[in-house]
Amino acid sequence: MIGKGSSLQNFNIEMFQEDLLGWYDANKRDLPWRKDQDPYKVWVSEIMLQQTKVDTVIPYFHNFLEKFPTVHALATADEQEVLKAWEGLGYYSRARNLQHAVREVVENYGGQVPNNPKELEGLKGIGSYTKGAILSIAFNQPEPAVDGNVMRVFSRLLNIDEDIAQPKTKKLFESVTREVISHEDPSSFNQAIMDLGATICTPKSPACLLCPVQEHCQGYELGVEQQLPIKSKTKKNKKIPYAVLIIRNEQDEIAIEQRPDNGLLANLWQFPMVPIQEMSLELIENWFYAQYGMKIKLGEKQADLNHVFSHLTWELNIYHAKLEHDTREEEKVTFVAEGELNFYPFPVSHLKIREFL
Repeated sequence: MIGKGSSLQNFNIEMFQEDLLGWYDANKRDLPWRKDQDPYKVWVSEIMLQQTKVDTVIPYFHNFLEKFPTVHALATADEQEVLKAWEGLGYYSRARNLQHAVREVVENYGGQVPNNPKELEGLKGIGSYTKGAILSIAFNQPEPAVDGNVMRVFSRLLNIDEDIAQPKTKKLFESVTREVISHEDPSSFNQAIMDLGATICTPKSPACLLCPVQEHCQGYELGVEQQLPIKSKTKKNKKIPYAVLIIRNEQDEIAIEQRPDNGLLANLWQFPMVPIQEMSLELIENWFYAQYGMKIKLGEKQADLNHVFSHLTWELNIYHAKLEHDTREEEKVTFVAEGELNFYPFPVSHLKIREFL
């Protein structure tokens, strides 16, 4: 391991800050959440940007702020309305946690986003990175905001060959960043590192010849920038097959159901899903009748679709079906007109399935 002390031993922090901030001032990306330092806007943007590309987030950010312009507006909104505004962005627990935390801010802090590290990190869904981003960008406090992009940049700059998948390595990078960060302008410093990782110091084929801090980069000097950062392989993605049923009743309404209020895609809506392992049409029909109390008649499979999550893949086999007999004692599914589907928040996989209606 090349530790913090040896990495920074010959590192000119003052010149690095000057070169980085000069480049950022001339080249910073024009992003809507950078129009001001409103902590609520910074918070929303950082939650949306988790595991999601900037270009994808921008229209969602505009729409979300139009619907919920303040913490009070989001705190009092119906969860289904919030999930609908988040529809298609994925990782829906982010939206639920954000609303939960905003309600805490209204209740405990008078609607003012706290600028205290302990209070901020105590809010649901705010980890060390989001805490650092809000404190530095919105409140100009010299707090590190370390995510995968930041670890990639500093692993190359300082030739740190520790596995970035390990929690202890993130602590190392937070310690390094705390020493290197500008105390005069921490807001610009952290955003500059983010922009550098997004546009120059990219995961593959970094544009080292265009890098404003190339002369400070130990990885480039040693010719190992392509090998850094070191990251151990993640667990193998698990595949789960389902039959997805587009069921119509005599009124040509379509069956949808709401997912449980916890776990994956909580409280979103979907077309009924049957877990299958080499199941025939008859077995699917029988399973559905046993679980739902509804007799259906399946047609041939219409299409199949894979949807990949971070830890598993849904293998979705799509069938059209007709409702023949309804003996339900409890309504696990709801029949709605096709035009009314737009009022319900669906996960991305089932938005794609709607194309087969």
